[in-house]
Amino acid sequence: MARLWTGKGDDGTSGLLHGGREPKHAPRFDAIGAVDEAQAALGVARAEVPRGSELDEILVGLQRDLWVLMAEVATAEEHRDRLVPEASLVTEGMVDRLGRLADEVGGRFEPPREFVVPGQDRTSALLDLARTVVRRAERAAAAVAVPGSQVVPYLNRLSSVVWTLARWVEGEPLTARGG
Repeated sequence: MARLWTGKGDDGTSGLLHGGREPKHAPRFDAIGAVDEAQAALGVARAEVPRGSELDEILVGLQRDLWVLMAEVATAEEHRDRLVPEASLVTEGMVDRLGRLADEVGGRFEPPREFVVPGQDRTSALLDLARTVVRRAERAAAAVAVPGSQVVPYLNRLSSVVWTLARWVEGEPLTARGG
């Protein structure tokens, strides 16, 4: 039986993509961990929707994009030349696609004019929770993103997409002031 662990991290370090090691408490791993949590939170929301539905397919695509983003964050600056656009490097095109998705889905409903109270239904509540995790990932990634990287713009746009998906799913939102 194959062993599923290496023990290499027992010294308090973790390996980077394309080489190198850093302490597990390094800001890079805070960012990777937060993005990993965001991906899992999207998965929990996805578990609530029918397989093969439009929302399922959207969420799978977003989760796959987050693998690309994690690869970029997990790469030391001196190895960025090894990254492959849209496979291990977030591109401007990926960010643009998210903007178009937010606009397209947002055109399906009347946007609320005030803050929304999460929890109208389970799926929208899980999407709202995922959005907050994405926001945390964005803050963590901002601390480690290299100049010119599209990681932070991607996460910023992703939080907008997830908010839009939550509003679309819930239909009629409960607003903060009830009006």
